Amino acid sequence: MKSDMTLSVGQVAKRAGVAISTLHFYEEKGLIFSDRNAGNQRRYHKEVLRRVSVIKTAQKLGVSLADIKQAFSRLPNKRTPTQADWQRLSKAWQQSLNERIQQLQTLSERLTGCIGCGCLSMELCPLYNEEDHLSQQGTGPQLLGDKG
Repeated sequence: MKSDMTLSVGQVAKRAGVAISTLHFYEEKGLIFSDRNAGNQRRYHKEVLRRVSVIKTAQKLGVSLADIKQAFSRLPNKRTPTQADWQRLSKAWQQSLNERIQQLQTLSERLTGCIGCGCLSMELCPLYNEEDHLSQQGTGPQLLGDKG
């Protein structure tokens, strides 16, 4: 492998606009891959720049690293996503993102009403969880997913 066909971790970090530690983290999570040279230094193929760009864009859209990894795992031979791949990936993530947007809108509407009155009435407040009765439905803020 010619050295002019690969990039050092510092070169990738600079060109991708991320920290070196971010690249190490992505590699640890199996999102990007490197080879090692004779001095045991990481060497990345230039295509990793597109992978990092896809990861960063997907993260900005609210896609989890686990979902990104799952999508990448469907690409043959760990190849870099093409424009057509991005179209498929983004379409698949669109439904999840739309659901999240709806949840945020619902939360915003509920919080506005609660903040508007300012009372935080323990009897009327839809966010109040008397005696932790919602714990039977699972962990976390159960009311946020309530469609009612």
